[in-house]
Amino acid sequence: MRTAPFPSWPLIRENDEKTWMEVLRKGRWNRYGGTYARQFEKAWSEMLGAKYCLATANGTSALFTSLNALGIGPGDEVLVPPYTFVATINVVLLQHALPVFVDTDPETFQMDARKVEAAITPRTACILPAHIGGSAADLDTILAVAQKHKLPVLEDACQAHLGEWRHRKLSTLGDLGCFSFQASKNLNSGEGGAILTNSQELVERCESFHNNGRGTPKSSFSYVRNGCNLRMTEFQAALLLEQLTRLEAQSRVREQNAAYLSGMLREIPGLAPARMYEGCTRNAYHLYMFRYDKTRFAGLPRSRFLQAMKAEGIPCSGGYSPLNKEPFLKNTLDSRAYKTVYPAKQLAEYMERNHCPANDKLCEEGVWLTQTMLLATRDDMDQIAEAARKIQSQAALLVKS
Repeated sequence: MRTAPFPSWPLIRENDEKTWMEVLRKGRWNRYGGTYARQFEKAWSEMLGAKYCLATANGTSALFTSLNALGIGPGDEVLVPPYTFVATINVVLLQHALPVFVDTDPETFQMDARKVEAAITPRTACILPAHIGGSAADLDTILAVAQKHKLPVLEDACQAHLGEWRHRKLSTLGDLGCFSFQASKNLNSGEGGAILTNSQELVERCESFHNNGRGTPKSSFSYVRNGCNLRMTEFQAALLLEQLTRLEAQSRVREQNAAYLSGMLREIPGLAPARMYEGCTRNAYHLYMFRYDKTRFAGLPRSRFLQAMKAEGIPCSGGYSPLNKEPFLKNTLDSRAYKTVYPAKQLAEYMERNHCPANDKLCEEGVWLTQTMLLATRDDMDQIAEAARKIQSQAALLVKS
């Protein structure tokens, strides 16, 4: 269908280079010696409608810092989705807490909020939904359950830049919300992250922890708690400030192309674009996700469908594997640290608690297109759909071959 590449990423403009060189020449590359990190925090919090923003080294460190601010630790359980990037789980394990998986709603690719309450135990200390692909988890249900059980909500919005729930920006509805600015993200500085909150107490805890436990940035060698160096550099912040000037326009292009593409893919039997909840008033479209039903493609396995799409010039992937089944998880729970904290019976029952059959099926059916593809033209969206139609028309031959 096509030989031309889709748009590359990141998009680099003169303003990026100009500001980068300003940081270089000023020689104040640390956030506490310069001004760019504070400028970015102010701009990003204002754009999202949050009182406070703390920039961090990456999205993982934003989540890690937030869990520390909430006091999550050994013996606690954190409710997480099994369909997410591994960082959502790693930060829980770094706290020697237990990640408890809530099965996925396959139609939306999000944590199934209807199953959250059943997963709560007396040990549950936090709910950590991830807004996968830039769409929103069902926050009405999640926040209501959290309020009922007096649990904090930490939003993993690492893929959801400018995404919304009922016209409020994702990351601002829970107690804390986190972003990633890693190289693939819609707002990109190579690495980088941010924490959003409306709580002065929580942002002060976060700032202390991410600055090696100092009480204030000027505390020198005086500390008030444990901590880590998870600070953003002035270089990262300067790039983000310049990338911000194009984020809204790029987001609109992605939304328009996604809506157009969805209309075409829904007409192809066996392809089902991810559904958005009624409360999701804006999808950030870091990923364009749909499900593939091989029975409508003459039994052609998804792996062969992906190969055929790539052969037609349409790069795509099968997305995440089931995190709750990853061997590293069992290996971690077999470690001395976990065996010291958790009773043997609790650890033995853990894997049995974490069956996620809906997610297992989704991981066999999911297909992803990246956000950069949605920055292409309307004609490019036509070619994506036409490639899928072509494969369907030849699926029986592909099966035989």
